[in-house]
Amino acid sequence: MKQITKLQEPNSLLQHRAQQFAHFDNIPNVTKEELKQNLLSEQGHICCYCMRRIPEKSSPYMKVEHFKCQDHFQDLQLDYKNLLGACTGNEGHPKKLQTCDTQKANEALTINPLNTNPSCETLFKFNSEGEMSSISDDETIDKQINAILNLNMQSLKDARKEVYYVVQERVRAESKRTKKDKPAFLRFLNQELQMWQSKTDGKFRPYCLVAVYYLTKKLRSN
Repeated sequence: MKQITKLQEPNSLLQHRAQQFAHFDNIPNVTKEELKQNLLSEQGHICCYCMRRIPEKSSPYMKVEHFKCQDHFQDLQLDYKNLLGACTGNEGHPKKLQTCDTQKANEALTINPLNTNPSCETLFKFNSEGEMSSISDDETIDKQINAILNLNMQSLKDARKEVYYVVQERVRAESKRTKKDKPAFLRFLNQELQMWQSKTDGKFRPYCLVAVYYLTKKLRSN
């Protein structure tokens, strides 16, 4: 889960909200597409929960997620600060394979990708098998990861494992190359970290937080 910094909402959403009887379910298609593109730009084209890539042609690969659900928070259904871009979460598949917004449904979360204090990025750790868990072994957070969002579904673990392995191998190779030059090795780690923390052509790398976690941990141990 990558921290999201909200930008200015689309003008078309603001105009829709000003209409009498405005509702999320009666947003014009053009307005909804503009909203989706705005959310994707903010998030660097990755899902707000699992961090998988969402294609530029977002429909039908993306859902507009209400962090606080529509059913329980009707007054927030058009509040831009409550709207996120989520993948479709294997919608239509068996429940055990569903993830993210599709799995979450109307459940409440305390881990919020918009929070800055603390940032959601500081709440998680990842192991070499791609498993995601609470960095502080917080049972509430682990329940949200596993039961509410199903972020340790096997295909997501496999994708994160691949990122972990690729970064680990690059670090090992550079460690051998700069065996007696610690400053050079530290420069490499910082450059790699910056690459995984930054957007390229407006996009974050999928599952980028796995690499950020690994590289940050490596820097602290050196």
